[in-house]
Amino acid sequence: MPRVLLIEDDAAVRDGVSLALRRRGHEVAAAASGEEGLASLPGFRPDIVLLDLMLPGKDGFEICRLIRAERQLPIIMLTARGDDLDVVLGLEAGADDYIVKPARGEVLEARIRAVLRRTALPADGAPAIEPGPSPVESYGELAIDRAGLVVTKGGQDLALAPSEMKLLLFLSATPGQVFSRQQLLEHVWEHSYHGDARLVDACVMRLRTKIEDVPRSPRYVQTVRGFGYRFGPL
Repeated sequence: MPRVLLIEDDAAVRDGVSLALRRRGHEVAAAASGEEGLASLPGFRPDIVLLDLMLPGKDGFEICRLIRAERQLPIIMLTARGDDLDVVLGLEAGADDYIVKPARGEVLEARIRAVLRRTALPADGAPAIEPGPSPVESYGELAIDRAGLVVTKGGQDLALAPSEMKLLLFLSATPGQVFSRQQLLEHVWEHSYHGDARLVDACVMRLRTKIEDVPRSPRYVQTVRGFGYRFGPL
């Protein structure tokens, strides 16, 4: 079962979430502050991080950015309220998804599994991987190795967060095809309900800062106004 690092300063929430996840078979390390959570990363080696936004000392936004600077771990934000600004800032800081507290154990489990599936599997619609070396797709300076989950630009490896990698793999599997935000939520985030389009927009913004020469004039991940996003045409 995936190892979960929970960073939450509220003792009652920390104990409740830890117990719910342990009952479902997860190994859980719980930290009461962002600094404590960062210190536990090398030894515990979590598969995913559940991160509260409102923390003493370094807040959840800063902790998210610090984790992203060193590791491409999946991160799910925990927020005590559905505050639009908090959600947007957290997603822009690099979170892959968010959950509004209080959340039932089955909701936590479902979100964890969905985020980890996005990390581990090729995007829906990607070509099947044949035995032996797989070709690397080239689009200008951008090169995508689907089998190795490696993306380079100008020969330099790009550190993409899990949701950024899955989004790029999905869009680039069918260049020129336009996908609505809801379609992307269903295929990339695996949210079958009418989900939060901010997940898509924030991920696109972060991805563009890494793969585009001029993020405001994107060449690779393009906006089709009134419809959604597409990869190219270049």
